Order: sequence, then structure tokens, then C-alpha cells
Amino acid sequence: MKQLKITKQVTTREFLSLDKYLQDISKYELISADEEAKLTIRIKKGDDAALEKLIKANLRFVVSVAKQYQNQGLTLPDLINEGNIGLIKAAKRFDETKGFKFISYAVWWIRQSILQALAEHSRIVRLPLNKITTANKVNKTFNELLQKFHREPSIEEVADELRIAPKDVQRVII
Repeated sequence: MKQLKITKQVTTREFLSLDKYLQDISKYELISADEEAKLTIRIKKGDDAALEKLIKANLRFVVSVAKQYQNQGLTLPDLINEGNIGLIKAAKRFDETKGFKFISYAVWWIRQSILQALAEHSRIVRLPLNKITTANKVNKTFNELLQKFHREPSIEEVADELRIAPKDVQRVII
């Protein structure tokens, strides 16, 4: 069954600087896994040009991850900025000898930076990140079960699906 998802247009005209940024990053060429490995070796030796090239080649990916977190309290440009911080951390810490592609490693850092920013800036009262994660899982599961059952699921149904206690679901809903 197709799930309906209504969101605002990603690049509205009110974000002219975002449009310019998206045009600018589309000009950077993607790089191969071999080139990633060579760049990370140079980065470990302190080559800032290699760091910049690796980061620029992956900026489009940050935008695609940031779009997944829209309408949760921060604007898309803010989400992209936070994701870019995570990308920079990943580029500095990546170890090419493990056999993974850089982007597989970087996605965790990008998401963590975005989630941390959402936790710190999007609510009036700051909640711990684990509570926000649980709330997001409950909301996602609630919506999935709503689509599946064509009715509002009970607290017990949501708890069973998530394998957590019903009281934990109730705390999130209230």
C-alpha cells in the first residue's frame, strides 16, 4: 500500500541562498572508491586540499540526508549545515583500511550531527537524544499501523510492534 506523505516543496523561492548552494555543489564531481582511499591517506598526512576535495565530493549526499529530517523544527539550510559538520568529522576520522566506502562511514556522522542539532534547537524544553529517538520511533510506528489498520492503533499495538512496554509508549504520546 502506498503511504501518503505531504511535505513542503524542498527548495522554495524564499531560500534563494539555498538554491545557489544547491547549484554550486552540483558542480563538484563525484569520486571513485580508489580516489577516496588515496585522499584519506593524504588527509592523515595533513593535506587540507585532500580534505576539501573529499568533503566537496560528498556535499550532495548531505543534502539528501538532511531532506529526511525536514519539518522537525529546523530549516533545511540549518539541517544541511549540521550535516556538513558531521561530514567534516567523518572525513577527518575515516580509515580506508577497513574496506568500507567513505559515504557508508560518513552517513552515521551526518545523521548524528543532524539529530543532535534537532535535539538541542528544535524544542522549547531540551530532551535527551534517546527520548527523542524513542518518540520518533513511536510516531513512525503509529503512522505505519494507521496505514495498515485504517484506524488509530492502540497503545498496546504500537508497543508490541516496537517491543517496548506500553507505559513507555504512553509517556511519549502524552
